[in-house]
Amino acid sequence: MPKQVSNVASDDYLTAIYRMNFDEGEDVIAVRMADRLDITPPSVAGMLKRLQRDSLVEIDSRKLIHLTAEGHRRAEQMVRRHRLAECLLTSVLKLDWWKAYEEAHLLEHGISDVTEPRLFEALGKPTRSPFGYPIPGAGIPYVLPMTTLAGVAEGTKVIIDRVFEEDEELLRFFYEEGIRPGAPVVPEAVAAYRGTLTARVGERTVVMGTQVASHIWVTSVEEAR
Repeated sequence: MPKQVSNVASDDYLTAIYRMNFDEGEDVIAVRMADRLDITPPSVAGMLKRLQRDSLVEIDSRKLIHLTAEGHRRAEQMVRRHRLAECLLTSVLKLDWWKAYEEAHLLEHGISDVTEPRLFEALGKPTRSPFGYPIPGAGIPYVLPMTTLAGVAEGTKVIIDRVFEEDEELLRFFYEEGIRPGAPVVPEAVAAYRGTLTARVGERTVVMGTQVASHIWVTSVEEAR
């Protein structure tokens, strides 16, 4: 089997840790990983032991999971390939934006050390994925805003930085409502007792659950310039 597709399971775990910690600012523990990957806790525990054995993760006294230097390198490599695949699918193959995450997940393991730099060049050296995430190694600082739309005060105009990409139905909702990276958005009303947030996205008024709003990361208008 070609080496670039020989570690699919471990790579999926490493990228999940990377996304949760570095992209979303979450502490990573085994139960959250089980929920994220839709895998039983015993299966997660077994894989974590394997990753520890291979010096790819460390688990501290609080049971928090951390990538080692090699684990981080491996995760960044796969995340980079995944996001380049998303760019290929949306900008070249013209796949519907909301379908790109799932399709890119199928492609990422087939991108090799040989084809990756050629793909990067052919795509015009992109620095962000279609969903707003930085492409590791593309030459931009990896500092992401961690404020979500759910935490923005009513009447405050912000710019969408990135959106959660791992739920195709949620992405379709974002697509239909114009919730895309770079779009201006203003929370207009929060109904805490109903769990909803009403926001103006461009010229549209959108009602969403506060849980959905917590999957939209935003930045200030000044920082977006």
